[in-house]
Amino acid sequence: MTKQRESQPEKDDRPVHRVRLPGFLIEEEVGLGDVIKKTTYAMGINPCGGCEKRAAALNRWMTFSR
Repeated sequence: MTKQRESQPEKDDRPVHRVRLPGFLIEEEVGLGDVIKKTTYAMGINPCGGCEKRAAALNRWMTFSR
């Protein structure tokens, strides 16, 4: 017999950490992954294959808002 797993929370069900930075951002929210991606690009670091996945995961974890 095969046991079904107990209902486990999905990875996407985790709450997003929101950090308010009044006066620092424009109207839209910016994810942590986007901030890191823009910073490394400005420093001249070329993105690797996993950069988009990492940026998406960090964006789901933390966002900056106004």
